[in-house]
Amino acid sequence: MDYTTQMDAARKNIITPEMEKVAAKEKMDVEVLRDLIAKGQVIIPANKNHKVLDPNGIGSALRTKINVNLGTSRDWTDLDMEMEKVKSAVDMGAEAIMDLSSSGDTQKFRRKLTAECPATIGTVPIYDAVVYYHKALKEITAKEWLDIVRMHAEDGVDFMTIHCGVNKETARHFRQDKRLMNIVSRGGSIIYAWMEMTGNENPFYEYYDEVLDICREYDVTMSLGDACRPGCLKDASDVSQIQELITLGELTRRAWEKDVQVMIEGPGHMPLDQIKANMEIQKTICKGAPFYVLGPLVTDIAPGYDHITSAIGGAIAATYGASFLCYVTPAEHLRLPDLNDVKEGIIASKIAAHAADIAKGLPGARDWDDEMAAARRALDWEKTFELSIDPEKARRYRAEAAPEKEDTCSMCGNFCAVKNMNKILDGEIVSIFDE
Repeated sequence: MDYTTQMDAARKNIITPEMEKVAAKEKMDVEVLRDLIAKGQVIIPANKNHKVLDPNGIGSALRTKINVNLGTSRDWTDLDMEMEKVKSAVDMGAEAIMDLSSSGDTQKFRRKLTAECPATIGTVPIYDAVVYYHKALKEITAKEWLDIVRMHAEDGVDFMTIHCGVNKETARHFRQDKRLMNIVSRGGSIIYAWMEMTGNENPFYEYYDEVLDICREYDVTMSLGDACRPGCLKDASDVSQIQELITLGELTRRAWEKDVQVMIEGPGHMPLDQIKANMEIQKTICKGAPFYVLGPLVTDIAPGYDHITSAIGGAIAATYGASFLCYVTPAEHLRLPDLNDVKEGIIASKIAAHAADIAKGLPGARDWDDEMAAARRALDWEKTFELSIDPEKARRYRAEAAPEKEDTCSMCGNFCAVKNMNKILDGEIVSIFDE
């Protein structure tokens, strides 16, 4: 090949096969897409070793994409169950799968993903280093941290969350400006603890150029992790979060200088009224690099319903600039999600993403809704089910409360406004009570 990464190709005016596929999906002129990739405003995570990848583009000018987190934990190491979740997520239209495994044979699962799964695959090497080396955290060396990054790249991972921005300067601000929830990022807390115990600089920040060289070699997209993302509303938009974001802006520029694709990770927990401003700040500091958000969760009081709090924040975030939503399940903060939790989380995130695409005015985004409205007006129940974001649930709800008359539902019966308006506009008699 005459290029190393998708960004390198775009800057050399080369249209890659991945660009062709993404442009077709987005109904976008491929030259327009190529220009956005060259500027860093769109990414196509596509590791050269992920041979079964069905590529997707991520950027605010494109459809909002969603990511599904899964993986084993010490209390749940069933790889077959995790692969069931993967299959379910792909079948439901999730564009990305992020393997957050922190126990068991993590490399076996990761390699199975990149060998079999067409979705974009992401990982957090920091978790895996602790599992792989199986020794005291403070004894892991800087070289060993970087070796895990290379291992994940060789295994075909398309993007990696690496917490490069929590350096000694960020840590100083964190200590000075006390938080209610401290650091809630798993990877961020691990690196922060390692820095405190060893007295060393964050190896991913200190040896950032080496990390970029690995990413450039395999075309791995850097997902610059936000170790200081707020874990509660009180900590939102504080000094630690903004200081880290400034550092991520600097690291974005350095990645682009090496033609490495980048996206920025964002909050977290955040009040509704702060979301738009945060999106604007990120776009300014990081020069329009795609923004990948966890939520944001707009209230802290809803364990068991955080797929809803996340979808509310995600829709607002994507409307104002976020381009990649990390799903949140009802199990967030409580347990590892099961298959049903995964489904509910995906549905909530897809609703948020779709709502944002409509608000952004993306061409064709509302077509699906218009088709649904036409089916409802015609009282075409079968078409309504087909167009539903969750056809199975829509069918089940109607079946569980079958109406007396097939052209209505059990909510309204003969009071159905749609049915009655159809009749009166067609010159027919409307009769609320059967005669």
